[in-house]
Amino acid sequence: MLKGKCAIITGASRGIGKAVALKLASLGANIVINYRSNEKEALEVEKEIQNMGVDTLCVKGDISKAEEVEHLITCAKEKFGTIDIMVNNAGITKDTLILRMKEEDFDSVIDVNLKGVFNCLKAITPIMVKQKQGKIINLSSVVGISGNAGQVNYSASKAGVIGMTKSLAKEVGSRGITVNAVAPGYIETDMTETLGEKYKEEMKKNIPLKRLGTAKDVAEVIAFLASESADYVTGQVIQVDGGMLM
Repeated sequence: MLKGKCAIITGASRGIGKAVALKLASLGANIVINYRSNEKEALEVEKEIQNMGVDTLCVKGDISKAEEVEHLITCAKEKFGTIDIMVNNAGITKDTLILRMKEEDFDSVIDVNLKGVFNCLKAITPIMVKQKQGKIINLSSVVGISGNAGQVNYSASKAGVIGMTKSLAKEVGSRGITVNAVAPGYIETDMTETLGEKYKEEMKKNIPLKRLGTAKDVAEVIAFLASESADYVTGQVIQVDGGMLM
């Protein structure tokens, strides 16, 4: 389905990013694994992907820094010649109520989750425009739509991603490039592992499907958006939340 395509996934050493990398690789795509600090985990993902018979490349880089994003894109282009799919997944949280939130807690989340996506979009767009094709998928969140107490910084960053997604979709649609966002709900990842079981059970009561999502649930939707099956889908925000915000 994606044989011979090149896909970059930021924050691909674990969680949703890892699941996306493995899913796209299973469909035949060559994978560029971006990571910021988890080199050991990134190399383990690389080995898993190589065992699938596709090519891969690991590139360390902090997406909040434009020069490191440029390095990521350059390495991918030099190795594979084309970049067909860009999944902007990397993100961080620093949750607390605004009364306790430090300025640096707000700035760091915005720098990675919002400016980091901007840096990636800025770097990849000229390449895809020249190719006259490409798929861009940005990771937002349901809290970017609904808001959430204790996540003013995170919610703001993810709402901003939605705005950028829709704006860029309008800018580059005529060049054969689609730009979409995926907004996961409560997904079982490292970020939710610290939540107590009692809290998780309470969350499930508000989800029609009565379970938390998995990284695989999100990866399946991203795989669709990265495929030819989604050639007429752009500027959309697809919620993967078990119906929570229905």
